[in-house]
Amino acid sequence: MLQQADGHGSGSDAHGGEALREGLQEFLGGEASLQQLDDLTKVNPVTLETVLRCLQARYMADTFYTNAGCTLVALNPFKPVPQLYSPELMREYHAASQPQTLKPHIFTVGEQTYRNVRSLIEPVNQSIVVSGESGAGKTWTSRCLMKFYAMVAASPTSWESHKVAERIEQRILNSNPIMEAFGNACTLRNNNSSRFGKFIQLQLNGAQQMTGAAVQTYLLEKTRVACQAPSERNFHIFYQIYKGARADERVQWRLPEGAAFSWLPHPERTLEGPGWTAAPRQHPVC
Repeated sequence: MLQQADGHGSGSDAHGGEALREGLQEFLGGEASLQQLDDLTKVNPVTLETVLRCLQARYMADTFYTNAGCTLVALNPFKPVPQLYSPELMREYHAASQPQTLKPHIFTVGEQTYRNVRSLIEPVNQSIVVSGESGAGKTWTSRCLMKFYAMVAASPTSWESHKVAERIEQRILNSNPIMEAFGNACTLRNNNSSRFGKFIQLQLNGAQQMTGAAVQTYLLEKTRVACQAPSERNFHIFYQIYKGARADERVQWRLPEGAAFSWLPHPERTLEGPGWTAAPRQHPVC
């Protein structure tokens, strides 16, 4: 198949390998054109190296989303990119007659699934699977989708509909610090790594307006309570209790100041981001 793609019909493995290498060098030589490929199925030849180089070129150009057929590949920018998730951009993807013709984005996925639910022929329940390595940005992606649906799944003429959607979105977002306290931990790759799965269900009425939501958790890494990998920590909640306890609570819970606990390794590591500072009371939970 690779020989045909390169325009060579020889059955010789050696000849085919040489042609593949030539095609590979030609492909990798055009760094400027790599960032223009918004779908990995357009990469030719398709090899691990060409795919990675394409993603790298797009990443260096601050292009963090790339299609791979019907799958969206997202790269964590590891820096704030507010313009990439602005309300104006949400409205642009929502108003587009064909969102798939715009640049690859998580809003494209969100809009396509929303339109499938709104289908006049046969509305169908939709699911979006967000998966990836620890630190890939799964939690952030889920939050972006929540904000997108809170905007589009509300009546444009009903103030009350907007308030309901915003209230549902805010309740789910407000539950994150609680869930992350009991289900997240510092690992080698990520200081706030989710150690459980989360299923979020958004409920729409007949007018496709958001009316409710439900969150279910599963596959909690319970063994982490008693056994942590080297250089990793226990769940956040234990450190928050220890650092946020008042003097009388320390006496009641038998947590003397400065004590070392074998189940609380590496207490010096702190979290980054809003609501996850080393504040005395750890207010998001306590």
